[in-house]
Amino acid sequence: MSIPFAQRVSVRSALVVIFFATLWLELWRQLSGEWSVNDQYSYGWFVPFFAVVLFWLRWEDAPKAREIRGQKSEDTGQRTNNGEPIANNSKARAIAIGIAIVALLVLFPVRLFEIGNPDWRPLSWLHAICVVTITLIFLWSVGGKPWLRHFAFPVLFTLVAVPWVSLVEEPIVQGLMRVAAAVASEVVALFGIPAQVEGNLIRIPGGLVGVNEACSGVRSLQTSLMIGLLFGELKRLSIFRRIVLVAVAGAIAFVGNCIRAFFLVWVAASQNLAAVSRWHDLAGYGIVAAVFIGTLVAAALLGRTKKEVSLWLGGAYGSEREQRSEISGQFRISAAALVWLIAVEFAAAGWYRAHEHDLARTARWEIQWPQNASNFHEIKIDDEKRRILRFDRGRAAAWTLPALNSTDAASWAARPLTCTLYFFRWNSGKNSALLASLHRPDVCLPAVGWNQTGDIGVKKYSVGPDLSLPFRHFEFRHGAGDESTQQVAHAFYCLWEDVVSPAAAKSQLPDMTTSPSEWTRDERIRAVLEGRRHLGQQVMELVIQGRGALDEKEMNARFETELPSLIKVEAQ
Repeated sequence: MSIPFAQRVSVRSALVVIFFATLWLELWRQLSGEWSVNDQYSYGWFVPFFAVVLFWLRWEDAPKAREIRGQKSEDTGQRTNNGEPIANNSKARAIAIGIAIVALLVLFPVRLFEIGNPDWRPLSWLHAICVVTITLIFLWSVGGKPWLRHFAFPVLFTLVAVPWVSLVEEPIVQGLMRVAAAVASEVVALFGIPAQVEGNLIRIPGGLVGVNEACSGVRSLQTSLMIGLLFGELKRLSIFRRIVLVAVAGAIAFVGNCIRAFFLVWVAASQNLAAVSRWHDLAGYGIVAAVFIGTLVAAALLGRTKKEVSLWLGGAYGSEREQRSEISGQFRISAAALVWLIAVEFAAAGWYRAHEHDLARTARWEIQWPQNASNFHEIKIDDEKRRILRFDRGRAAAWTLPALNSTDAASWAARPLTCTLYFFRWNSGKNSALLASLHRPDVCLPAVGWNQTGDIGVKKYSVGPDLSLPFRHFEFRHGAGDESTQQVAHAFYCLWEDVVSPAAAKSQLPDMTTSPSEWTRDERIRAVLEGRRHLGQQVMELVIQGRGALDEKEMNARFETELPSLIKVEAQ
């Protein structure tokens, strides 16, 4: 028994919807990794919702079917009312279909590299461009130029949530930080507070106040871009008025963040540096609120004199639904494309699984923090470290080691020693396997002024009856003068992976014996070719710090004594 035509149309239309839902949900899922870990792009969580709403509003007043038919009659070579011939558009259609096929094919290498390098921003842009291209070509094939013009904005809107590549973002970030710092220092000087700009730092009598990415306006600048574009679309403003609205939103964000930087410097000068942290986030939320309200008012003013006919689209349209049969006519292509999307995911995942078939799961362990140790206190991990490291869990603390019994008053054992412990955990999937190597003593300590004076190598330390952990031992010095007065630090670093090859399970050493990752393109490509994706990692870094000559062997023995009490092995 044959299926009624209306039911066939419904099934075919549903297939088209399923294909595009799969296409877009996979893109949004990929982008959500950045939205989750980077506050600068946290507004991205709202973008899919807004994009769907904007598309639905466009669907409600989509071009009339008769206009689509008129456009298609032009495409097929029919004549105009005055009898003039119109060029056949089949060549353009073939080119468009070819571009869509290429975009679909490109999705396979994109997904292959995204699994191994989820945080590689150029891949996110390539993925987004492929998805946008496929969607726009489909809309053009169904509704011609009227649909392409009509639905272009909600399709392109997602691009505002794609993280900027570093070559674009870093100069803007640095420039805005310096401008905000310069403006804030000039204004506080007018209030009688002496201030001096040092890059993106402002020196006042009470110390240094940093103007970081949050204070520079980058976060609210990107949010203002989204808000300006959103309100411009809701008001259906012309292109020129949309540009004006986005400029107004950006100006509000910039002025607001200069005021915010001035306010935080004033708080630091009138109270203390610790008070800045209490006001920092609250001031940031105030800027976002100001951008939202100010842009809403500007959109209302710009839309007050707007003609009812949208200047951007060239005309408003009715809401006939004859297009549905046009959509259902594309179901064969959508079915093939949906099968391809599923094949891409299976093939990309299969590439990594083929390299992981013999992996062994390692022992799981956690830090047992010495809450009762002398002078134990938490160390706040600043937002910049969180943004760079992207860890799922992280904690840092410091305490004073008790002096050992010693008859020699000059012995290292009788001097105060400070322990600083960092622990970071990355769950599988959301980040690159290279990421954990960013937090190493030979990377972090030199960045804050320490000089590396030794790399003692890797040694395994027993933490239980059946488990030994490998730690790489570094030595650092800080400060001028002779060795007896210099600060000395012995750092012990362990990178532990949840799943490793059988050979690595016996040693668990390779990642610690090599140099730290420099995040080069070659490293990322090599990780993909080797089928290495992020399956879960954690890093423990213990720094024992004191003054004068700290004997390497004695510090190693002290670490070996303290370590078992810091590790809690989880049951398998």
